[in-house]
This record gives sequence, structure tokens and C-alpha cells, in this order.
Amino acid sequence: MITHPTAAPADAGATRAVLSARGLAKRFGSFLAVNNVDIDVHHGRIHALIGPNGAGKSTVFNLLTKFLKPTAGRIVLDGTDITAMDPACVARMGMVRSFQISATFGDMTLLDNVRVALQRPNSLYHQFWRSLTSLDRLNRQAMELLDRVGLADMAHLRANNLSYGRKRALEIATTLALEPRVLLLDEPLAGMGQEDVEHMASLIKSVSRDCALLMVEHNLKVVGDISDEITVLQRGEILARGDYATVSADPRVREAYMGSEDDGH
Repeated sequence: MITHPTAAPADAGATRAVLSARGLAKRFGSFLAVNNVDIDVHHGRIHALIGPNGAGKSTVFNLLTKFLKPTAGRIVLDGTDITAMDPACVARMGMVRSFQISATFGDMTLLDNVRVALQRPNSLYHQFWRSLTSLDRLNRQAMELLDRVGLADMAHLRANNLSYGRKRALEIATTLALEPRVLLLDEPLAGMGQEDVEHMASLIKSVSRDCALLMVEHNLKVVGDISDEITVLQRGEILARGDYATVSADPRVREAYMGSEDDGH
């Protein structure tokens, strides 16, 4: 078994861990997909989870977001043990996740997409009998969120008319509408052109100031540019962790990940 590094960012003590996992493990039959993973995601910081294909990144992500139940280990959100909770309960506590496939309402305008997301925090989600005009009071909040992700001038376009990268930005706006304490992004840059990658990376950095942010990502350049801490997985276990300079200099990481992922990133 690999001994986990103990190094942490120098200013880690100045922040607080919003989401923590200890001894996280997941077994599928006889296959141990994740073994003894510890992770801390701090407020105002970006924590990247990387590793080669099959390293266990998606499994860890789904364990943390409660889409899978751990075989062993403990998950804590804001001081509350959420290990046995279902995803809906955890979402109400402020954990919000994205998916690899953009989840927007294509036939609705950008403004309406965000207004729908704003219904829950404004206690309107159960008042389904009301007309759409009853949501007009959410317009100011919705426009502020669209402006934050650079889409305010497109507010009245249908989501289907957006590029893939802009759809992901809209998705960020709808997640921010839920006022997340911790935001988990699953490959947020996948399938984007360079212009959209740069825009999204800047957006993710901006968003992280107001929440704890964990992302699974393959674009190593972006990981290096915006991440505060990185956890590298290999075969379901932690291979290395620290800032980008630390993990990129680790010969085990170069062999296991960077050397095998020669994708130009």
C-alpha cells in the first residue's frame, strides 16, 4: 500500500474544511475500486482530483456526492456526518454537483433556466400552480448570476443556441443559484475549445472564492493554473497530494499519469 504524503498547503490552517472524507473505500464484488482515501475541500480553495483512466476519480466523486454508498470510511459536510445520508438531503445542506453532460433546459431562455434554479432558495419550488409571471421577482437575481458567468447579454436566447462551453457556464449559473457551500464539478472543461476553456477556467476560479470547490479534471494545464491543492489517484489509492509544483515533480506521478496521458495538456 502507498504511504500517503503528509504535506499540506502552507496556508491550509487559515481555511476550514467544508467537506472531508477519511478512510473512504468502495468495493464492487471482489474489486476494490477505492481504498483508504482521505480528502479535505476547503472554503475559498480549488481542490483538483486527477489520475489516469481507471484511477478511481469518478468513484470517489460519486461517493462524496452520495450517488454511491461507501464500503468503508466517513464523509463529513460542515461538521455533520453525511455518510449514510441520501443525495437529496445532502443537496439541501449545500452540496451541489455538476455532471459531465451539460444539464440545461434547451428550449428555455437562459433567464428562465436560472429562474427555475432560483425557485428552491426562494421557497417557490412547491408553488407549481402559479403562472410564470410570478417568477418575475427573481429576474434581478437571475440577471446578476448570468452577469457573473458572462452571459447577461444572452439572457433572452434559448439555451439550445449556446456553444457547448457557454452551456457549461449557464450550468454554473444555475448551480450558484442554489447557494452552494461546496461545489463539485465533474470534468467541467471536457469537450471545449480553447476559448471556452479559458473562459471556464477563469469562471471556476472566480466561483471558488465563495465556496469550497472540488473538480475532477483531465486538463493538466488548467489544473496547474487554478488549483490550490491536487490529489492524484492511482488504482483507487492516493499516490500524491499537494500543490501543482509538488505533484508534478513527483516521479511516481510522472510515470503513472503525466507520462501516460500525453494529450498535449
